[in-house]
Amino acid sequence: MVLRHLLFRLLPAVVFIAGAPAFGAPAVAPAALPRIEFKPVAPRTYPRPVESWLEAQIALARRGFSCGPIDGVAGAQSATALRAFQQSAGATPTGRLDDDTRALLVLDRPPLTQLILDADDLADLQPLGKTWLEKSQQTSLAHETALELVAERAHASPRFIQALNPSVANWSAVTAGTIVSVPDVELAPFPAKAARLEVRLAEHVLEARDADGTLLAHFPVSIARNVEKRPVGELHVTSVIAGPNYTFNPETFPESPEAQAIGRKLIIPPGPNNPVGVAWIGLDRTGYGIHGTPTPEQVGRTESHGCFRLANWDARTLLTLAWVGLPVTVSP
Repeated sequence: MVLRHLLFRLLPAVVFIAGAPAFGAPAVAPAALPRIEFKPVAPRTYPRPVESWLEAQIALARRGFSCGPIDGVAGAQSATALRAFQQSAGATPTGRLDDDTRALLVLDRPPLTQLILDADDLADLQPLGKTWLEKSQQTSLAHETALELVAERAHASPRFIQALNPSVANWSAVTAGTIVSVPDVELAPFPAKAARLEVRLAEHVLEARDADGTLLAHFPVSIARNVEKRPVGELHVTSVIAGPNYTFNPETFPESPEAQAIGRKLIIPPGPNNPVGVAWIGLDRTGYGIHGTPTPEQVGRTESHGCFRLANWDARTLLTLAWVGLPVTVSP
């Protein structure tokens, strides 16, 4: 599926109204969304320092420092990503968007762009099965709605996308040619593959470094719920797979009545709503890997059965850095 990007020529100023509810909660009716005012301004000159947390999240995403879903709110994951950036830039890692940090975190182009939804994008959408058996019978586990697709492509919270596009009254009825405003998060190419991945369990962070130890990318990550399933120590990548299927094994879900009723393995087809998302990076411990997830808003906030779980967009980024044999250090 293809989304065509059109950069704004006249970028509107985005003003978040004081007292508006935080973005990132489940989608609600448009009337309950935070109000955003758009004030036309003269064309801006680039490059320039960031001026808000929204711009900071976008500038960080372009550099490979993921804040989780972009929403314009100075949350914990944004502060953690900013600290990682500050440290990599030789600044004091405060997690605060102070004047010195704004001067380092420069935008080289407008923070927002436009996407045009085409017929192929909409044709790929399909409802997601409610049961494991239904999922196994689908042609793919594609996005269910245009809102879900746009939010993932833009690394953003669905509620933020809704608030940014008040003219889209019904996201379930968008048509081909619909133009929507989104964060521009196109990532610059990395200078090299990663030489090492580091997972810090206590911080819920996964980072990629080059051979000199320079930080290439930073991601929030979910870890195993049970301490005994957290593989502390030195691991290595054994496989790097884009668009994986998923083998549903009832033995992995002893708490699920449905799993026990099925009583057999099922092959779940690929797609962004696959349980392991759009990427699988296998590790040399049976059953363990780094993978995507269809629920990016839960990454770093909920826990997994044992694997390391990233937002789908971060898993795609990591695919470009990973290789078979890549060392992975997991620390408490």
